[in-house]
Amino acid sequence: MYAGFDLSVDLGFCQDFYTDGKILHDAHKRLVKNKLDSFKKPDGGLWAEKIVAEWFPPVKADVFLSHSHKDEPAIIALSGWLHKQFGLSCFIDSSIWGYSADLLKMIDDEYCYDKERKIYNYDDRNKSTGHVHMMLSTALTKTMDSCECVLFVNTPNSIKIDESIKGSGTTESPWIFSEIAMTKLLRKKELREHRRMIGEAMDSAGLESFEKSLRIHYDVDLSHLQHINNSTLSSWLEYQQREAPKYPLDFLYGVKREGAIYG
Repeated sequence: MYAGFDLSVDLGFCQDFYTDGKILHDAHKRLVKNKLDSFKKPDGGLWAEKIVAEWFPPVKADVFLSHSHKDEPAIIALSGWLHKQFGLSCFIDSSIWGYSADLLKMIDDEYCYDKERKIYNYDDRNKSTGHVHMMLSTALTKTMDSCECVLFVNTPNSIKIDESIKGSGTTESPWIFSEIAMTKLLRKKELREHRRMIGEAMDSAGLESFEKSLRIHYDVDLSHLQHINNSTLSSWLEYQQREAPKYPLDFLYGVKREGAIYG
């Protein structure tokens, strides 16, 4: 990761690019889904390393899109807009965690279900959930680290802003909380480390659904992320159409800073 941004926009502007984004998003999802049945070992165990390496495969993308599951259609359209207008390859985080429930169900049906009593063992379910969520968190962190830029798409579905504390708010999503925290902790890699692979990178049911009675709010600090909005994106598109730069993301890195670009 080189830079992180807090993107606060009206996503309606990119709705016509949903089909373009859906093609790319579905390709990532197929990579994940097609691996589910290959994780069982002959002795009945599971290949944990294989799950991380193959079900959560390394994705060569320019931009990591962190978002609320409720905004997924609009995020898919945003990824289509970024690809169509700037040639940027985007990774949508739900490509990974969207199928984690499928993996968890596969494990639970095989190892946590008591066929005689026809119930799931509570303790075994806790263990399986812990394993899957730990692997998921690791995979998301690795993917963020490999992307040049992280865009946190800040909407009312993802963050409730605390107006009394600048750059602060809360989220009910543990995954958003984790991803924002990681933008502070991840190493900052130089652009040349990302761009030596730029040629390869081009063209390349969520866990937020808790029972209504369980609503945990995580404090999040957005002050280290550079704030950008619709005006920024409009200026970026005008620059892209006028200059056709080799590295489109450089425009964002040159935007006048209203806050830190990296924690």
